[in-house]
Amino acid sequence: MPILLISPHFRWLVAALFLLAAHSAGAQNESIDSTVTTTRIVEPMRGKSGKLRLGVVRDSFPLAIGVLQRLFGDSAVRRPGIYTLEDSAAQVPFSLVRLIPFSSKESGRVGAYRLGRWPAERRQPRSEAYVNPEGFIEVTEENQQTRVSEHFRLSDFLTHNQRDVWPKYLVLREALIDKLELILDDLNARGINAERFSILSGFRTPEYNAKGVRRGGRAKDSRHQYGDAADIFVDNNGDGRMDDLNRDGRVNTRDAMVLIEAVERVERQHPELVGGAGLYRANASHGPFIHVDVRGNRARWKQG
Repeated sequence: MPILLISPHFRWLVAALFLLAAHSAGAQNESIDSTVTTTRIVEPMRGKSGKLRLGVVRDSFPLAIGVLQRLFGDSAVRRPGIYTLEDSAAQVPFSLVRLIPFSSKESGRVGAYRLGRWPAERRQPRSEAYVNPEGFIEVTEENQQTRVSEHFRLSDFLTHNQRDVWPKYLVLREALIDKLELILDDLNARGINAERFSILSGFRTPEYNAKGVRRGGRAKDSRHQYGDAADIFVDNNGDGRMDDLNRDGRVNTRDAMVLIEAVERVERQHPELVGGAGLYRANASHGPFIHVDVRGNRARWKQG
């Protein structure tokens, strides 16, 4: 085997090139490891539908904490906010969220935004489903269009008051978003054109919810206060009313029943997403719609 003789004048250059090559290989492997880890963390956060684009990073999920720390720095672990990354596997943005703790609420407010008091702040919660939320997503004018899934954005779920107050604070459970996406999938799989859901009401602050508490109105302990309920209807043409889903030439509660039936099928297939489903008739201010939630036990009702 021939022996390569290197002049002493060039040995430093060879050594430097060797170290540079070793460093580049290490950096490449680290990048690959980072991508694999990020993908492994994000994939289960996409839910049963595979369409979620936002997930809450909790202290009990150390791998997600590690990804957040590596990509956005130590301060991201401590600072509440929305941190958006590119998921190289799916080529769509995915956002990691650190919540503002519930304890940040003082005198019914976080900053200038009025929230009110949750039922468990006044009395013993009747079940684990009614304990106070763990915290809030801070929604700003700049991040309100952040996608929480393929078909929904943060702005879709905001309470309908305090329009000029920013930032706003939102309670939103990923399981609800996942269930809504699965209901859309079910409808379209059965030939029912459902391009999207319009959300008549998503999260309601306790202060806002209390204004509608009355016989036949909102419940004091409404699931909307816990971020796991939405009032929805299909509105492909954007006219603000339910579409004719059963194609009988009319829009009424029979179209809302098409949605209830889809909820039933989704819950049978995914019992971990079981919850409430209520049917509401049209009135002067809105068309028919349904309430859907993921409270953890089955509940059904019809308005009136």
